[in-house]
Amino acid sequence: MKALKHLNKYLLKYKFRLLLGVLFVVISNIFGLYPAQIIRETFNLVESKLSGKVIESSSFFGDLFNELSFGKAILAFGGVVFALAIAKGIFTFFMRQTIIIMSRLIEFDLKNEIFNHFQHLDTSFYKENNTGDIMNRISEDVSKVRMYLGPGIMYTANLITLFALVIPVMFSINVKLTLYSLTPLPILSIIIYFVSNRINKQSEQVQAKLSDITTLSQETYSGIRILKSFVKEALFISKLNNENEAYRDNSMNLVRTNAVFFPVMMLLIGLSTIFTIYIGGLEYINGNITLGNILEFVFYINMLTWPVTAIGWVTSIIQRAAASQKRINEFLSTPSKIKNPSNEHFDLKGNIKFKEVSFTYPESGITALKNISFEIKQGETLAI
Repeated sequence: MKALKHLNKYLLKYKFRLLLGVLFVVISNIFGLYPAQIIRETFNLVESKLSGKVIESSSFFGDLFNELSFGKAILAFGGVVFALAIAKGIFTFFMRQTIIIMSRLIEFDLKNEIFNHFQHLDTSFYKENNTGDIMNRISEDVSKVRMYLGPGIMYTANLITLFALVIPVMFSINVKLTLYSLTPLPILSIIIYFVSNRINKQSEQVQAKLSDITTLSQETYSGIRILKSFVKEALFISKLNNENEAYRDNSMNLVRTNAVFFPVMMLLIGLSTIFTIYIGGLEYINGNITLGNILEFVFYINMLTWPVTAIGWVTSIIQRAAASQKRINEFLSTPSKIKNPSNEHFDLKGNIKFKEVSFTYPESGITALKNISFEIKQGETLAI
């Protein structure tokens, strides 16, 4: 996770877009919260009409339509729910436009930073690192980081906002029902904690193997003429198949982890709904809540279903982004061996003399000069 600190400078650069996106998250969730209260008042109105008993309204929606007839009140409730749904949809669109576009802008800046750094590195860097690995880090790894900056931040903000808005309302209605409904969520958090480390390790293995495939493919395509000249097609096809099978095995391990993870999450979320209906029914029989409160709670649980379900997905995104950013930072932290201390102009005069000079390239070991001796006087030219 420390690797992601490198992105803080970009988040500060686009802080206004980020804050505006979080504001839209809050507004859209506020508009999504009120329909639950309207549904409560609607069912309380229906129950009151059928049973003949008076059920006091606990929100301004009930008082607002209290003077209307039964049919008009139901129609008015439906109209308000429809209007709130439109408002929520509009601000959800704005939310995605601000945060997702911000992630695209940071992706663009990060790619430029990596490319500019590559431009200043010496040739030994490109001899020590495979071209396929370099290409994979500036494309695939940056895409994983963008997913963290976009959907990762957006759904995390959505989860925090929903919990801050919904949980206090649920406690204000019935503490016992709220506690039973939320019981599976801490268990879910514990499972996520233990599974996230496994997802991180498997994600690193998948990314590393993908780099190997990219490198092998690039080297094979660039040397295809030599490969065909020596009739080595079958050998390289076998190598590529082995790399693909290893990538498939690593990916399947990650898929199996997620395949177990997500159904367990859905089971725990389903238990929340079961507890809500069962405990809510007992509280209704005891006269502590109304029928509308039970349906309101079911609505709140459904509101929390996707954000809680997305915890696993967002956790996977963050872990993949951390692994990818770590790989990117390894290249960005590579210093260039080319040093230009100054650009001052020097007016040099005199003769040039080489005496038994030898030079060998340190990276390749190729000897370029061996015991070379000559002298060039001022104004003379030497042709090689």
